[in-house]
Amino acid sequence: MTSRTTVRRPVRRTALTASLLAVALGLGATAQASAGAPRSVSGKPSDSVTRIADFYGAYIDAQSDPDHGGRLAQELRKYYLSASFLKELKTWEAENHADGVLRAQNVPLKWKVTDNGTADYTEAGITLTWGGGVTTKLVVDMTRGHKIFHIGTKGVGSK
Repeated sequence: MTSRTTVRRPVRRTALTASLLAVALGLGATAQASAGAPRSVSGKPSDSVTRIADFYGAYIDAQSDPDHGGRLAQELRKYYLSASFLKELKTWEAENHADGVLRAQNVPLKWKVTDNGTADYTEAGITLTWGGGVTTKLVVDMTRGHKIFHIGTKGVGSK
């Protein structure tokens, strides 16, 4: 009787298991999607539109966390908003039972900032995208000293 020796190939089995797990978790699609051209984001601290975009990006990131921003959201408000507007915003929030920066009770899935341009201050259009592709448009006005002094559906110049 001839003896048969079974050779196990743990490397092949491990690779196969990892591949199946990746497919089951959807990691294969992620790897393919991220294999495209690299993306870049740029800005400069002296530019008000960059600062508005930085504020909204950081604020939405903070609000997306389990503690809904907590102390970070408050610190971002103190840093980016003028003191007088911060008071005005708190009043608006008490009356409307919503986040005054987002003008909503929820957190959007994505955001976009567009320069609307002005002479004495910067006005930017903010497009917030919610679930189902629904969008909200806001206008944010910022002083030359880089403090947000207005958030609303219309800019201060069109009041």
